[in-house]
Amino acid sequence: MLPIALTIAGSDSGGGAGIQADLKTFHAFGVFGTSAITAITAQNTLGVTAVHAIPAEIVRAQIRAVAEDLRPGALKTGMLATRELVETVAASIAEFGLENYVLDPVMVATSGARLLDTDAEGAVAEHLLPLCTLVTPNLDEAAILVGFAIDDEAGMHRAAEALVARGARAALIKGGHLKSGDLVDVFFDGVELRTWRRARIETTSTHGTGCTLSAAIAAGLARGRPLIAAVDEALDFVYRAIMEAPRLGSGHGPLNHFVAATPVAAE
Repeated sequence: MLPIALTIAGSDSGGGAGIQADLKTFHAFGVFGTSAITAITAQNTLGVTAVHAIPAEIVRAQIRAVAEDLRPGALKTGMLATRELVETVAASIAEFGLENYVLDPVMVATSGARLLDTDAEGAVAEHLLPLCTLVTPNLDEAAILVGFAIDDEAGMHRAAEALVARGARAALIKGGHLKSGDLVDVFFDGVELRTWRRARIETTSTHGTGCTLSAAIAAGLARGRPLIAAVDEALDFVYRAIMEAPRLGSGHGPLNHFVAATPVAAE
């Protein structure tokens, strides 16, 4: 049977991030993509110019429609915009018993535009962390969630451990914003601490990297991959998608979602 995954996120009119990036990524991994749109944004590679949050009851109705007929094997959340939407999504995940949940705590766009109200940050930690299989913050998002600054690899380790202590089953701290030469990503699941290192790519084609990564992990989980294997394959996919980026737009361009995902048969 064709695996199904669900993305609960905002729409990016520029096509490089959000729902659009998630569905492209699901397709690349051979997974049927479903969606619940939380917000409509007007954006391109230069930035976000407008945001319209979807009413909470409509978001819940979308999730319910998918859960009751196209049961996802995994899901991810991205932009949730408001505290009410965070609470609605958390309640829906619990109500419909959705599993293999990847939480991408989207807070600020690459351009600097806020994609989550400040009063919703605490709600993410309170309501969504305890539900997730994996949380995938960048350094800034992780610092907000754990309450301390992260500026080196040791800090990434501490943050991953703190997020697991606060309820996440596992945490992947993305180190793209580190000042060091290499790209470093740190994973912790309460038992195993693992680090990935790759050479840094000098590029401006980074729009949608977090969305694509979390969607790729969710796709792997939907296919039945073990969590660490899903993370490993997703990191590799995103790295190659950046390397082969199509160089579209005048700002932070999108990745190349046409690179081969090379998914491995489920174990």
